[in-house]
Amino acid sequence: MPKSRMRKKKVYSNASGRSSQSGESYEPSPMWVPITAVALIVIGIGWLTLFYLSGMSYPVAAWGYWNLAVGFAAMVAALLVLSKWR
Repeated sequence: MPKSRMRKKKVYSNASGRSSQSGESYEPSPMWVPITAVALIVIGIGWLTLFYLSGMSYPVAAWGYWNLAVGFAAMVAALLVLSKWR
């Protein structure tokens, strides 16, 4: 049985002139990205833990349940920072 012909794929190049077929990856992210993300996760979890363990009087008693929003916002910010990580 004859072997079928292999089709040649077009080689696409990006703006810098390098071909995308070679499997080259993008530049790695800077070191501050994972450090900042982990710090935001720890701060968010710490904020929520302190809020619950203190009987909802700390870290800021005047904010009341808005302390939950602050803790979750820190963790969402960590997810946004992690979206930049390569």
